[in-house]
Amino acid sequence: MAFDLLDTLKSLFSDEFSGKAAARLGETETGVRKAMDGIIPVVLTGLLHKAGAPGNTADLMTHVKDVSGTYFTHIPEGLPGDLLSKGGEILRFLFGSRAGDISRSIAGYADIKTSSAESLLQTAAPISLGVAGQQAGGKDLTASSLLSTLNSQKEKILSDVPAGLGLTNVLGVNNLGDISRKLASVAGSVTRNVRDAMGTADRRARSRWLWMLILLVAVLLLLWYWLRGCNAGSGDHNTDSVTVAGMEQSAIDEVSEDPFARENIKVTLPDGKQLHAYKGGIEDQLVSFLQDPNTTGGKDKWFDFDNLNFKTGSAELTEESQIQVRNLVAILHAFPKTKVKIGGYTDRIGDSVANITLSRERAESVLRSLQAGQVRPVQLLGAEGYGSMYAKASADAPNEERKLDRRISVCVREK
Repeated sequence: MAFDLLDTLKSLFSDEFSGKAAARLGETETGVRKAMDGIIPVVLTGLLHKAGAPGNTADLMTHVKDVSGTYFTHIPEGLPGDLLSKGGEILRFLFGSRAGDISRSIAGYADIKTSSAESLLQTAAPISLGVAGQQAGGKDLTASSLLSTLNSQKEKILSDVPAGLGLTNVLGVNNLGDISRKLASVAGSVTRNVRDAMGTADRRARSRWLWMLILLVAVLLLLWYWLRGCNAGSGDHNTDSVTVAGMEQSAIDEVSEDPFARENIKVTLPDGKQLHAYKGGIEDQLVSFLQDPNTTGGKDKWFDFDNLNFKTGSAELTEESQIQVRNLVAILHAFPKTKVKIGGYTDRIGDSVANITLSRERAESVLRSLQAGQVRPVQLLGAEGYGSMYAKASADAPNEERKLDRRISVCVREK
């Protein structure tokens, strides 16, 4: 049976580890477990990127060999300081100046403190590299064997990075680009073979090879077009993105050139609770509005969720979306006089009646989540679906324009 890096590391960072780490860091076991689910594939993705980039071989092998022959291949009791120190060094090597951004992203994703996310990353980094080094050759480890081991599991590693983190493009690993390069390589090889064959075969053979080449190129083009279409959709094959309207384009793209372009902040509530959020996001806007004595509620006071996803064609929220829903629950608990209504919207694609139904079901799904969070019934004034009634982009507009019309919003009726 082929060795599996992800499964091995996940078995190392077990529930027992999560319990001990939670107690040491002052976090919940659920939060630590969720953080590790993101950290392990993220570290391996960074390792993939470094292993495949020219000019990194010597430094990479130094780091991997340094940890693959020590206790860094398991989790030592008490997490000694040299483990965390080595982890920080590895993270800086893998991610450079983005190491801090990744810590903040993990913290927001798992709803834990940034300092806790940083400690967990520092623990996971050397152990991940150590295990990878051991399994790729141990004492006989070479750059080639390491790269071969990582590439054999590349697809699984990349697919295991939580969609809510959006780190794949930042780390420089792009599935579509890799596939396109492989297709180009195959096409080039076939072309050379055809050219050689045409130089020695008779006219009939040349004609047959020519038609085979034309057919192959057509298939490659169709495959490239299909891959391009898949990659240009909502950004995740299993989710529909609900994005914020009225904000700058760079802040609303589900997968932008720089997912960390949005500044991570902590929003402090009157009860002292701090929320992990984006600057200018719904939490930031809503709390500022509720704390401003010069503002009033009303039917025109709408705030759009900016990190809410549903499974495609359904009203089922994805797991990562619950973070922002829980933040809204906390805000409503902190402002008990506030009364809100939930609104759902779609773009103009599809049947208008079906869109109204889907938008209503999604709005009601968010409402039920708020009710499950023990928000007082008097604060919740219901949910309504408006479908494409207020959509601005036409049905044939690019997805980047239409995605602004797909959203869930919160109307502050009273504050």
